[in-house]
Amino acid sequence: MVLGAFLFATMGVCIKFASDHFNSFEIVAYRGLIGVVFLIFLTRARGVSLRTRVPMMHLWRSVVGVTALLTWFYSISVLPLATSMTLNYMSSIWIAAFLLGGALLLQKSSAPLRQQGPLFVTVLAGFAGVAMVLRPTFDEQQVLGGLSGLMSGLVSALVYLQVAALSRAGEPESRTVFYFSIGAALFGLAGMAVFGFNAWHWPSALWLLPIGLLAVLGQLCMT
Repeated sequence: MVLGAFLFATMGVCIKFASDHFNSFEIVAYRGLIGVVFLIFLTRARGVSLRTRVPMMHLWRSVVGVTALLTWFYSISVLPLATSMTLNYMSSIWIAAFLLGGALLLQKSSAPLRQQGPLFVTVLAGFAGVAMVLRPTFDEQQVLGGLSGLMSGLVSALVYLQVAALSRAGEPESRTVFYFSIGAALFGLAGMAVFGFNAWHWPSALWLLPIGLLAVLGQLCMT
């Protein structure tokens, strides 16, 4: 997980440079295509079959995953990088909030509710900390970027829960990342068809390859 966080942070730096010339759909598409090629070789080398028994779970993981990527990549393009990364890493706080909310809904007595007090305070402290980090660099021109960053953290929490569900279903990490890369490529190409695309321009295009490779390696670590 530490290595995965490092790889994702490095990928964020590359995205910041690439976003000067490419829109979010383009970056998602190229990131997915590079991932597909890399994982075809990796799965063959490991002898991992790409046939899956749970295609709908992979489809849902792709939908929420691409949504998280698009909102995160857009926030990186318009916000200071540290601010965007902070908002995206709110996913852990959102997961705690989801688990806390589920526990509260299932409780039938007040005693267990009091036991959740420390977790509730911790979640509130997490939100307060993010608000204090965000305030110095958030202005009226960055409202959409800030909301996108918040959305990326929220949807990323759903992604992590779905990845855990795929793991419980017996899906190896390389297969999980492979199908997500296909989803990212397809959604990204569809977005490029609607919103247009830019011709490759040096040196901005140089950042696309490390984005794809860092994303795949980071996802393999996380998955």
